[in-house]
Amino acid sequence: MRLPLVVSAAILLSCSAMFAGEGKELSGDRIATDNGPLVIHPINHATFVMQWSGKTIYVDPVGGGKPFADLPKPDLVLVTHIHFDHFDPATLEAVLPAGERTVIVVPKTVDEKIPETLRGRVTVKILANGEKAEVQGIAVEAVPAYNSTPGKEKFHPKGRDNGYLLTVGGKRVYVAGDTEDTPEMRALRNIDVAFLPMNLPYTMSVERAAEAIWEFKPKVVYPYHYRSHDGTKADFGQLKRLVGTDSGTEIRVREWYPDP
Repeated sequence: MRLPLVVSAAILLSCSAMFAGEGKELSGDRIATDNGPLVIHPINHATFVMQWSGKTIYVDPVGGGKPFADLPKPDLVLVTHIHFDHFDPATLEAVLPAGERTVIVVPKTVDEKIPETLRGRVTVKILANGEKAEVQGIAVEAVPAYNSTPGKEKFHPKGRDNGYLLTVGGKRVYVAGDTEDTPEMRALRNIDVAFLPMNLPYTMSVERAAEAIWEFKPKVVYPYHYRSHDGTKADFGQLKRLVGTDSGTEIRVREWYPDP
């Protein structure tokens, strides 16, 4: 039986909406791995999206649904801590795919703040500092993220928040979260890609970041979370001078604050 043209058009529009964003490839830097490229797509501040081997990973998604409207839906969401610029239930409600249970990896304090309306749409995996899990075929380890400078401990107390170390296609990717250059960060080894925050007073100064880079020697560093509340941005010219050309680290500066 042939459907009326109007009905057929409605069905097509419905299907288009249903599959919008599915199967899309991200734009952004491509890091070679043993199983295809890891694509890195900055959004804003501490929020970004990665795609690897058919899996899409959202990191600290905030800002509502609009920045993600044309992007693939997440298979995995990583949330580092409870602050509003990292964890926003309304954004999660907007970006999660319908009819599926997306895996979301969180510290315990974030799990405690997930609303009941969202719990029916996600599978929550709680990781404490140092714990490991395999999620969606990706090895995930929670790395401590905290302030260690006297007087700054209140911003990110030790033991509460996570950074994350992912292993994808033989590459080790470190998402630091909000942290200073802790002993745990400096002790990391064989890191292929690191996302490091650089804004005061909440995370690291450029100088401290450079010292940490010299110590744990990641192959590629993406500075992110690099604008302070007064609009001041980290000095990447200084960062590159301090890291130098003999460290073995490439500093990749990308635009994490596209809005004026």
